[in-house]
Amino acid sequence: MSKTIIVSNRLPVKITEKDGEYVLNPSEGGLATGLGSIYRQGYNIWIGWPGIDVNETAQTKIKEQLGEMNLMPVYLTQEEINNYYEGFSNEVLWPVFHYMSVYARYEQVYWDFYYQVNSKFRDAVLQVAEPGDVIWIHDYQLLLLPGMIRSEVPDVAIGYFQHIPFPSFELFRLIPWRAELLEGMLGADLLGFHTFDDSHHFLNAVTRLLPVNASANVVMVNDRAVVAETFPMGIDNNKFEQLSTDPEVLRQLENLKETFHDTHMVLSIDRLDYSKGIIQRLQAFELFLQLYPEYLEKVVLYMIVVPSRDSVPQYKELKEAIDMLAGGINARFRTMNWHPVNYFYRSFPVEILSALYNFADVGLVTPMRDGMNLVSKEYIASRKNDDGVLILSEMAGASKELIDALIVNPNNIGAIARALHEALNMPQQEQQRRMKQMRQVVAKFNISHWVKLFMTRLQEVKQLQQSMLARRMNMDMQAQVRNHYKKAPERVIFLDYDGTLVGFQANIDLASPDQELYHLLKSLTNDKANHVVMISGRKHETLEEWLGQLPLDLIAEHGAWHKKYGEDWQKIPGLTAQWKQDIQPILETFMDRTPGSFIEEKSYSLVWHYRKVEVGLGELRANELMNTLRYFTSDIGLQILPGDKVIEIKNVEINKGKATLAWLQERQFPFALAIGDDHTDEDIFKALPADAVTIKVGSQVSAARFYLRNHHEVRAFLRTLVAG
Repeated sequence: MSKTIIVSNRLPVKITEKDGEYVLNPSEGGLATGLGSIYRQGYNIWIGWPGIDVNETAQTKIKEQLGEMNLMPVYLTQEEINNYYEGFSNEVLWPVFHYMSVYARYEQVYWDFYYQVNSKFRDAVLQVAEPGDVIWIHDYQLLLLPGMIRSEVPDVAIGYFQHIPFPSFELFRLIPWRAELLEGMLGADLLGFHTFDDSHHFLNAVTRLLPVNASANVVMVNDRAVVAETFPMGIDNNKFEQLSTDPEVLRQLENLKETFHDTHMVLSIDRLDYSKGIIQRLQAFELFLQLYPEYLEKVVLYMIVVPSRDSVPQYKELKEAIDMLAGGINARFRTMNWHPVNYFYRSFPVEILSALYNFADVGLVTPMRDGMNLVSKEYIASRKNDDGVLILSEMAGASKELIDALIVNPNNIGAIARALHEALNMPQQEQQRRMKQMRQVVAKFNISHWVKLFMTRLQEVKQLQQSMLARRMNMDMQAQVRNHYKKAPERVIFLDYDGTLVGFQANIDLASPDQELYHLLKSLTNDKANHVVMISGRKHETLEEWLGQLPLDLIAEHGAWHKKYGEDWQKIPGLTAQWKQDIQPILETFMDRTPGSFIEEKSYSLVWHYRKVEVGLGELRANELMNTLRYFTSDIGLQILPGDKVIEIKNVEINKGKATLAWLQERQFPFALAIGDDHTDEDIFKALPADAVTIKVGSQVSAARFYLRNHHEVRAFLRTLVAG
């Protein structure tokens, strides 16, 4: 029976210690609610830290108690908690991922413990993981874990979800251990983020910092497709709707109505953190009272700040600043029976929060950065009468879904003050129009929808990987091809050169054949049954210089030139190079605008190379150039060929497929093999008969029957053909 293993930093329980006795209570968190449906079923299990430093004598007993709830603890020492959690997670990753890199402290000891604790989690997972299991890892404290598990159990299905923002490349690359973090994340099959921006930032970081390629949202890692996708997290909306009729909530609601009977309430609920924008929110409220004095004694800001890490200097300073600012506003504006800011530094039970959600006219949620922000969704789910107004920061992930909120820039205190005025004056009809739309979104994209969507997509990604593996040329397939090869009395072998037999070089002239390749080609051509054809986009002079001495046929410049062994070079009749004088100036303009690019001239084609250009800029210019060239080439018989870091413009008559057919000309071979790496080679694959062995290098979509990963695998495969 396969099972699902959920892994997060914290278990969904609260453990409290009293006189050496430990008491376990289930946690109320959003994630615990959403994943409750999974981890409580069958053999499924949730692995995490229990939240406190449990003494060794009690560890076994607590493990048994947790086991009854399908939970498994990872015990951490105080030193590990200080360095891995308080240190690396909260003093490196948290500030950088929330765009507050000035607060980051890049300490080596933090990293060492982060690695150590992720290894501890790996060992815990490997104790219970079996083939066919699904592992779902949560959040930034465990970025290395997917890669660590993958290296031990390569075929397991691993999902990872990031609950906080993923920063832009410029910020992410500040972290000294950036490559290791990304490699760890790429151990997952599916990476989930709250917003498109987050997944885009991740893909950008991966392609710029690691030697991997991404196409759309799929990254190829050692032949495994890894997908990065957007899954906005929801809440348990039914829970908040039902709470509205709970007797305790109704009692609290009556208290609020008595206390604030003629007053509008603006509600703000946050954890103490510099990413939440609490200071700016207070400044905006102060500005609102200055700009709109008619609201004095008629509105209160009910501000709850939940205690968090207040022993850490930045948080301590932040708390002091909030205390001073809230106190200053009250001192300046209060009257005998009115305090403008009702400020509480503590947590509240969910019943009181529900009553506040039901009572408040305005929900004010303006974080500087937030992965999603579920408070905004809880406020909306609680508004059963479809009234109330949500003011929401554009920097919260929720703003991408809750587009009917009043969206503000959290740094613009003037805009927040004006939004407060607009909210308090919004007609009932307009409130209901907006709230209805948002309530539909929150109800549809709830927490169970999020879980189901993620798990379904993870299965789809595993199927995608399987279909790609089916085409990968494994040892059995290679053995079958080898048998077919050995039995054939006559064979033809078409080989592309760059990217197929040699690796990709930044300098195109450095890709000349090495001794190993010469030896391999000699072995192939020594067999009298073999007709070897090198079919390349290279200049015919270059091919002559590099390979002219070998007994093989050469087709150069995608088919413009061809040469049988021992004969002279021939070119396709009727070709013209007149068009170059029109196209060359365009390429030169783009070369001038793009540092690192260069032009290569062949007999009947021009090539613009951007392999040395900064990542991103090269792709941008290539797209621009393609659009410009399409306009010029559409009616003069030219073809534009985009390749690997290259764009080639050539006569439309020149084509590797046509050159292949011309070479074959009515000749039949019992065995035909073609290997190539870019889409000019697709024409060869299509030109050959269906029973030919066609191999694409790299695993992109292709007309080829099989694929190999790189030129090393191609050489290894060819060596097996010529071996005894």
